[in-house]
Amino acid sequence: MSSIIQLLPDHVANQIAAGEVVQRPASVVKELLENAVDANATDIKLIIKDAGKSLVQVIDNGKGMSVTDARLCFERHATSKIRQAEDLFSLCTKGFRGEALASIAAIAHMEMKTRQDQEELGTHIVIEGSKFISQEVAVLPKGTSFAVKNLFFNIPARRNFLKSDTVEFRHVMDEFQRVALAHPNIHFTFYHNGSEMYNLPAAGYRQRIVGIMSGKTNEKLVPVNEDTEIINIQGFVCKPEFAKKSRGEQFFFVNDRFIKSGYLHHAVMAAYEGLLKDGSQPSYFLYLQVPPNTIDINIHPTKTEIKFDDEQALYAILRASIKHSLGQFNVAPVLDFDRDSNLDTPYHYKDLQAETPTIQVDGNFNPFTDDKTNQHYSKAGSGSGSGSSSGFSSGSNSYSGYSKRVEPTASWESLYVGLDLDNAESIESSPFTFENEEVTSSLFNDDEVEQASQKTYQIHKKYIVSPIKSGMVIVDQQRAHQRILYEQFLLNMTVNQASSQQLLFPLNLFYSSDEMALIEELKPSLETTGFVFEETQSDHVVISGIPVNITESEVSLVIEQLLSDLQDGIPASSYSQNDTIAKSMAKSLAIKTGSYLTETEQDNLVNGLFACKDPNISPFQKPTFITMRVEDIDKKFAL
Repeated sequence: MSSIIQLLPDHVANQIAAGEVVQRPASVVKELLENAVDANATDIKLIIKDAGKSLVQVIDNGKGMSVTDARLCFERHATSKIRQAEDLFSLCTKGFRGEALASIAAIAHMEMKTRQDQEELGTHIVIEGSKFISQEVAVLPKGTSFAVKNLFFNIPARRNFLKSDTVEFRHVMDEFQRVALAHPNIHFTFYHNGSEMYNLPAAGYRQRIVGIMSGKTNEKLVPVNEDTEIINIQGFVCKPEFAKKSRGEQFFFVNDRFIKSGYLHHAVMAAYEGLLKDGSQPSYFLYLQVPPNTIDINIHPTKTEIKFDDEQALYAILRASIKHSLGQFNVAPVLDFDRDSNLDTPYHYKDLQAETPTIQVDGNFNPFTDDKTNQHYSKAGSGSGSGSSSGFSSGSNSYSGYSKRVEPTASWESLYVGLDLDNAESIESSPFTFENEEVTSSLFNDDEVEQASQKTYQIHKKYIVSPIKSGMVIVDQQRAHQRILYEQFLLNMTVNQASSQQLLFPLNLFYSSDEMALIEELKPSLETTGFVFEETQSDHVVISGIPVNITESEVSLVIEQLLSDLQDGIPASSYSQNDTIAKSMAKSLAIKTGSYLTETEQDNLVNGLFACKDPNISPFQKPTFITMRVEDIDKKFAL
């Protein structure tokens, strides 16, 4: 029988390997940026077009490559980072497998220009789908430039599965931010479709974090610094009051490599125990330095997961260091320079007992008299001791003020001269009738009507029970309110013109650059719900009007929840976009489980639910109520 196993051609093997290394344009950005960092570059430029689908170009001023290295770097498992297997446990570079450039060249049109510092001429190579098209000598600046065009041109199925430009651009932005945060000593520049997105000069960790996130991030950061034998921790955590609903601004860097670790994240959350609201996520930027021989990086294709030798010790140290930093922040005194010192009690009055002032009242004073000729003022009461003129009383001092002394006048009966007091009772008791008063009759007494009215009951601050003719209805208050709000918002955005309440003092809300780009896209839809944007800048928005059913304190929560729900992209069609916004706002503003409702609120909620077009399910396709018939209850008792 003939053999059936055969070696795959190189270009086929490279395409298969590309499925692990290159999943989207952001994967190309990550690999090329990390190669530029490994080349000891101090200035790196990233240029992309159409979210990286048409072009991804990385230009650095690193050490460059020779002619031989320039040709060899596109071969599989060709690398300058390691020489033997033992080097995997002492890695100080980003790359080490030698698969990235070969995989990228197999599925794109690739162009490389490189020159070493000591060479006068460089090398220019063009590759299309693993095939070398040309290799020429060229006059080039020091460093290397990789241009990747038409990604997945020979794999149409993979290209069709790419998301919209907005989603792909957000992934590219995430990869750029991770590399830029890990290396603040490198000058990074980022261009998208000809527009400059970032220009980050070399700086410290704090300046780099502020430069990437927003200008207001600086006041949110609390420094963390801990140096032990097994780990060195530096970085920043955000103050508890600035916690967000989403987990976007959470970064772990181990030996200047971005990683994801649920175990270390749990340590951070444990340090924040008791300081955060339910569902809130703190922001943190933590840089961990550990000996390279105590970690294993080669356990995941994207190198974002690391195996530590002693995880329990790292957990305890990280938790304690963050808790210590937060404790220092909370205990530190706050100096209030705007305090009015005139309101303080002087020291020599602090321990003295206050006395009730004596008051003299003129019993003959008549406020209705017009005779002012005999009126005069006299000072009542007297004070002795060392009391000051500032109004403080001490010791036996008393301050009684002034009282008005009036000459005796006639008795109070004189005020009622001319009235027939004998017939006063008959006047009061005489009934008054009005022509336009309608006389109505009721079929039932008031007491009977009260007993017959249906009442609703709240159970465990979660469900509302309302009796009906056949039994009873049990309503989930949170889901019911979501359905009511969802239909209200959707009606305002599609049919009616939403009403807006103007704010006396506009709100200034600060966001990162990628969040601001998302708000710009959502702005027309948000305005139809009742938001009024007075100003939109690169890092903040000014809101002067909000929908009538939203309070001022809920605005930041609503927008934050909306950004979290739409982080995977905004639907293309306008109806889908409005539907997504209505669902997100309904979820943010709905009554939460555990909220107490009065009887009136319960009635309004039940009536509002059954006035909806589709009261049976919530906007998230979950039942809003169930019915229990009397027969079903009887069966329970018949057991």
